[in-house]
Amino acid sequence: MRAFIASFGYAARGVGRAVQAERNFRFELCAAVYVLLACPFFGFAPAEWALVFLCIGGVLALELVNSAIERAVEDPDPAHWRPAGVAKDMAAGAVLVFSIGCAVGGVLLFWDTAAFGRMWDFFTRHWWALAALAASLAAAGAFVAGQKGE
Repeated sequence: MRAFIASFGYAARGVGRAVQAERNFRFELCAAVYVLLACPFFGFAPAEWALVFLCIGGVLALELVNSAIERAVEDPDPAHWRPAGVAKDMAAGAVLVFSIGCAVGGVLLFWDTAAFGRMWDFFTRHWWALAALAASLAAAGAFVAGQKGE
């Protein structure tokens, strides 16, 4: 049972290392936060919320797998340079393909002019929320760009 519980700690450590070392993971994490902040304006049904969470989880999980593959084949011997490069490219391609699918699904799910109107009304009535959003975007930019270790 201890090993089972310890495995959650190892997994959390892996996510933490990705946050520290992977700019793309930090970007995707910030994008997920803003998507989740926009969701209440759309009045999603439970199935739509599930789709949003599956897309976010899928992109983040694939990014972790991509990062793991990049680390595993980071410094191959000369006989394996080309296969290592192909493996890294294919893993990055998996993230890209899933992300494109999620973006298309997101356009279909979030294309609601009435919801955009509700957001506009909210931010024009609550200037402090708009200021907080602007500040959070600046902080998110610094978070994405500011970490070292890649």
